Amino acid sequence: MPETLSIATWNINSVRLRIDLVGRFLTEQAPDILCLQETKCPNDVFPTAAFDKLGYRHKTYIGIKGYNGVAILSKLPLTPLAAQAMCGREDARHIAARIGEGSRAITLHNFYVPAGGDIADPDENPKFAHKLAFVEELKRFSESLRTEDARSVIVGDFNIAPLEHDVWSHKQLLDVVSHTPVETRSLTEVLAAGDWHDVVRAQWPEPRKVYSWWSYRSPDWDKADKGRRLDHVWVGRGLAGGEAEISIHREARGWERPSDHVPVMARIQID
Repeated sequence: MPETLSIATWNINSVRLRIDLVGRFLTEQAPDILCLQETKCPNDVFPTAAFDKLGYRHKTYIGIKGYNGVAILSKLPLTPLAAQAMCGREDARHIAARIGEGSRAITLHNFYVPAGGDIADPDENPKFAHKLAFVEELKRFSESLRTEDARSVIVGDFNIAPLEHDVWSHKQLLDVVSHTPVETRSLTEVLAAGDWHDVVRAQWPEPRKVYSWWSYRSPDWDKADKGRRLDHVWVGRGLAGGEAEISIHREARGWERPSDHVPVMARIQID
């Protein structure tokens, strides 16, 4: 195992459609591990050959045609672990792997939390109710990891911007799904339940604005800069003493036919 581990997380919004963008990112940035969400790709057509060619020969993935889907692609050997069927649904929203062996091994969890639809009312919107139930279950899962495995990393598209400066306008987005008080409070409880360390905010504390997502609906996303921090990297207490160097690759939002999310990469001190 190296002394540091670089892990990138990216909601790619169709891995086959954007495999050239993934290849560009991996060629330019070369993380040890790439975690993808919303691959929208059944297992039998996952582009394994493309990742092999790029040097990411160790992988685990689970997908469904047209939606959801998560993957872990690695330069380093990994051991796939059992995926969690969150809320009793086999809908490809979690995948996990162990990197390394023995006391130095790292357990990596990759989540794609439901977006929750447009109406921030669980009684009127079943998608929002599902999201709240998912995050509540994630809190219990987080508690179990706290006692079982402190050398863990959890990444993914959590579809929640928890802090005031994780969105372009706290006041204007309080009633908007992804930044409502019930969501932000719940995700903060997940963080506390697992004794996680939010390494992005450790590097860039508030009140600095930090975003990883810009809507397709904006005619000029870069100029308007109405972003949200939906993509997260959390480190367990067994690793939190080490430093992490963060980079958010905003430039990827300007590539041809981009995802609305950009890669977030953390180089984590693991010794």
